[in-house]
Amino acid sequence: MAKIPLGCEPVVGSPTPSRKREYRVTNRLQEGKRPIYSIVFNFMDSRYFNTFATAGGNRVTVYQCLEGGIIGVLQSYIDEDVRNSTFNFFNSYETVILMNSYSQIWCAVYRVDQKDESFYTVSWACNIDGTPFLVAGGLNGIIRVIDTGSEKIYKSFVGHGDSINEIKTQPLKPSLVLSASKDESVRLWNIHTGICILIFAGSGGHRNEVLSVDFHPSDIYRIASCGMDNTVKIWSMKEFWTYVEKSFTWTDLPSKFPTKYVQFPSVDSELVLWEPRMKEQSPGENDLILNCCVAYKPFNEFVQGTVDILQKYPVPECDIWFIKFSYDFHLKTVAIGNREGKIYVWEVQSNPPILVAKLTHAESKSTIRLTAMSYDGSTILSCCDDGTIWRWDVVASS
Repeated sequence: MAKIPLGCEPVVGSPTPSRKREYRVTNRLQEGKRPIYSIVFNFMDSRYFNTFATAGGNRVTVYQCLEGGIIGVLQSYIDEDVRNSTFNFFNSYETVILMNSYSQIWCAVYRVDQKDESFYTVSWACNIDGTPFLVAGGLNGIIRVIDTGSEKIYKSFVGHGDSINEIKTQPLKPSLVLSASKDESVRLWNIHTGICILIFAGSGGHRNEVLSVDFHPSDIYRIASCGMDNTVKIWSMKEFWTYVEKSFTWTDLPSKFPTKYVQFPSVDSELVLWEPRMKEQSPGENDLILNCCVAYKPFNEFVQGTVDILQKYPVPECDIWFIKFSYDFHLKTVAIGNREGKIYVWEVQSNPPILVAKLTHAESKSTIRLTAMSYDGSTILSCCDDGTIWRWDVVASS
């Protein structure tokens, strides 16, 4: 069966900034010497839209963006002993000072000796009563659920057979989270009951480690995952939703829950296997790509579809793994860093794509692993391999 492309040519965004928005550095904070891999605003509760968290090394830290570019340190959680599943909350062997180099505010945060854990990802979530949670995972494959209200570990989940690369929260049901792992699987968890509901793996699953996963912003049944096997897979939970509902009322041990394996992605309306079309690239060039997803299912058999690239968002010097982008609450703008410490801000709801701004600073030279955009996109944060956090705020038009 021949593949049927849509026949459209990709629209490539201009690398020249439109200057629709101007940003300036308002803060630089040195968290430590170890890389910070994750940074994320809390979009789960409007009371905490200015609160964000970072993850790197064996530490998860909570901050607040204040007026005038100030960043306040609220809490810091240290994975003290992975083997005993304990955390240390501001109980120390060694004191570390976080210095806000622009407003000269000093905050004492406590930590313990470095242990084996290295957190790669953190996500905000909520208990069913609205209590804000942080969910973090990393090298050891253990998921930590932190109750930021009581400053205690709520639960720890063990299930993945290797490191956890990403955790994402369901925006419509924020007590559900997805985890993507090097063990080639994606798991759906209920953080309220501690149940692993679904495992996306098997015959139709990924053939290498899963790098990223996310929920559809409005379709509660859909998720998408991508991995080092060069595939994007779109899964449907609709057939298995009774298991999700059962997880909220389960009263027995979580280990006795009938966890369901989902072995095949959805093929009814979405592309599930993506083969990137290779092109000659100059050294160090890479692209952020939005793909047009199509698939077909002749004779009721799964087949591999094809894809036409709709739009390209060039991001120079972004040729290392992994660098991830973030977006504002309304999905209008994305921001992505590169290995030279620069940030590219793209408007995605325009055709052709518009480069809103290119953010550079003489002292920002380290690889930016992830950015975080505030609710309205007026603040952009970045976390870097040199242990720094940078804050950029939009310049008010005169």
